[in-house]
Amino acid sequence: MKTLKVNIVTPDGPVYDADIEMVSVRAESGELGILPGHIPTVAPLKIAAVRLKKDGQTELVAVSGGIVEVRPDHVTILAQTAETSEQIDKERALAAKRRAEERLQKHTPDVDIIRAELALKRAINRLDVAR
Repeated sequence: MKTLKVNIVTPDGPVYDADIEMVSVRAESGELGILPGHIPTVAPLKIAAVRLKKDGQTELVAVSGGIVEVRPDHVTILAQTAETSEQIDKERALAAKRRAEERLQKHTPDVDIIRAELALKRAINRLDVAR
């Protein structure tokens, strides 16, 4: 079966590097499924899980936005943060979710609602991938 090389990179370094059969990402414009031979594409990503299909198994990587660059035989994802399900500290993610929810419940002028919503989305994404 044909595969494509997938690299997921953050400012802290590489997070994932493997030959994959199919990649699914959630771009700003919608869901994008990538198979070997895909047309070249560049798209901004949402906070979501990247699904990587390899040998009939699906691996998940939590990414917090970024961009995906697709070439016929290579996919590169540049993300602010990215974690495989094994790397995610569930307790830390749960604590981040609670903090974000508390901030959103406080309707005080010192709370940045947009930042709190983004923190909540990131925490929920990490918890979903960790499961």
